[in-house]
Amino acid sequence: MNKLPALALSLTAGAGLGLIYFWGLWTTVKAIPQTRHPALLTFASFSLRAAVCVLGFYAASGGRWERLFTAILGFVAVRTAPIHYFGFGRETAAIVKGENNGDIAG
Repeated sequence: MNKLPALALSLTAGAGLGLIYFWGLWTTVKAIPQTRHPALLTFASFSLRAAVCVLGFYAASGGRWERLFTAILGFVAVRTAPIHYFGFGRETAAIVKGENNGDIAG
């Protein structure tokens, strides 16, 4: 397989793994208040998400470090894109800089 299509495919696979991982995290966080055993839910969810990602990265890499690297880049891009788009973390950055006097709402 040519290098560029293989790298593009592994980048896409990494992005797909990121979508699966963070969707699972989101649904777990939303379900925690309704569950009787939040620690068990959290542990089981993490274990399943981690196993899917490890197997997915293994399959996407095909034994090549370049493909593994691009798959990880796709995964990280899925994580950072909403932060930049929606601006999550601005309140935290303001608090760290001392601009809000510790008031998250203001």
